[in-house]
Formats: sequence, C-alpha cells, structure tokens
Amino acid sequence: MSALIPSRPPAFPLPAGACDCHMHAYGPEDIYPPAPQSPFPPVAGGDVARYARARDILGLSRAVVVQPSVYGFDNRATLDAMAALGDARGVAVVPPDVSEAELARLTGLGIRGIRFFMIGGGVLGWDALETLAAKTAAFGWHVQLQMDGRQLHEQADRLARLPGRLVIDHNGKFLEPVGIDHPGFVALRRLLDNGRTWVKTSGVYETSCSGPPGYDDVALLARTLIAHAPERCLFATNWPHPSKPGNPPDDALLVELFASWCGEATVVRKIMVDNPAMLYGFAPIIPSEEPQS
Repeated sequence: MSALIPSRPPAFPLPAGACDCHMHAYGPEDIYPPAPQSPFPPVAGGDVARYARARDILGLSRAVVVQPSVYGFDNRATLDAMAALGDARGVAVVPPDVSEAELARLTGLGIRGIRFFMIGGGVLGWDALETLAAKTAAFGWHVQLQMDGRQLHEQADRLARLPGRLVIDHNGKFLEPVGIDHPGFVALRRLLDNGRTWVKTSGVYETSCSGPPGYDDVALLARTLIAHAPERCLFATNWPHPSKPGNPPDDALLVELFASWCGEATVVRKIMVDNPAMLYGFAPIIPSEEPQS
C-alpha cells in the first residue's frame, strides 16, 4: 500500500460530516502542467483517487481542496478534484486583475478562499494582499495565509484590517518551534479573538524538532490554540504532505493526536464539523445523521 494511504483507521470513529480543511490534489503533467516559475514539483501519487481512498480509511467525509503552488494561477486540478470528491469546497489562486465574472464562476464551482503562500514559491505577494482581499471578500471568500509565524506580529495589524475573513495555516507555521510566549504566537491568539480569524491546527510534523510520535514542541501550540479558541480552529491533514514527499507522516496518528489535543468529543465535533460548515458553507449535519453508538 502507498505510504500516502493510511494502513489503518484512527482508533475512534470520526463524527459525521468531519471535514479535512486543507489537502492538495495533483495530476498528470500533460493535463496539469506545472507553472514555469514553480520551484516545487507535483507530489508523486498525490492524485484525487488516492486521496479519496485515504479519506475513506480515516473516516472523513468532506474536504477543502487547496490550490498547490506548483500550478500557479491554473486552478483546474483543484476544481477537478472538488468535482470528483463531491462534498468539497476549494481555495484558489487568482491574479490581481481577475475579473468579477471569473470570481463569480469560481464561487459557483465552490471556491471559498484565496491562497497567499508567503514562504517562497507562491505567485502572490504582500503587494497584492489588500487588492485581492477586497475583490474576493465581495464574493464571500476568505484570505488563506501561510507565512513564517515568527514574523506574524509584524503583520498582525495589517491582517486585522483586511475585509472579510482570514484563515491562517498550520498553527501559524512557525518555521522553527517557538514557545507560547513568542510575539508571533501571541499575535496569532489576538487575531483569533477578533471573531474573523481561524487557524488550522495541522502540519505539526512539518516544523517539529522533537518529531513523532507526539511532535511535542509544535503540538504545544496546537493544544494551546484549541484551548484558547476552539470555535476558531480547523482540522486538516495537509495530504499528500508536500513538504515530506518521501517520508509522509502517519495520517491515522495525526487524527488521533488532534483528538487528544481536543480532549472532549464535543470539541472534536466543533472543530471537525461545525466550524468548517459555517466557514465554508457546508450543509449542517442534523442529529439523525450521527453514527449510532
């Protein structure tokens, strides 16, 4: 079995409507050619069919497909994956001169956010942030931001002034683990308090120095965020783990770690089901749809 497909399900059943709020889909280069300027290759084996198998094993039923940096402004792989998965939403990358007609088209196809990847390899920079935040907020989109959290406090006031909603990736994506008193992490918590910011408690394996099984240094940040503002947290796998193409983490273990950070089933449901339903516009899950114990 591929390392990108879990060998087992998590040790507990996930709630109905559990959503993976950050995954990517790749495809054949003759259909989805990489952008010429991309420093990243497509992830081998990261196609939507394999993801669907992984999602079924994990017990997830909804997904948010995030445009990979490798494809630049060509959102076709993301849109095709959304269509294949069914109950899915997407986060796209569009140029500053994008037309209202194109934004309307993408919104109708399920796009709900615009991605800014500020760590190198993204096609949008800080100079486009306010322009595109305003354009896309008019269509109900949020800004999804990935940057080195160690500088988050330097941008916090600017981010707080953006129209619409803001989603910050991977516990703030501190490129080196920090303590909870770091200015960037303090700024992240303050952003969550404004009622328009969410954070994905994902990707702990990407920057951890302590490593598996607990990724304790970065897991501290995830636990702290969940305790501070569970109504502003999201769950995500980051499949197919593009930063670890040859050594992906154990997805079942990551789900189990997430549940341990939550502590209670009600918090797991809030973060996995209720928060993404509200943010991305999924249909609510009624009690009769919950699995019977």
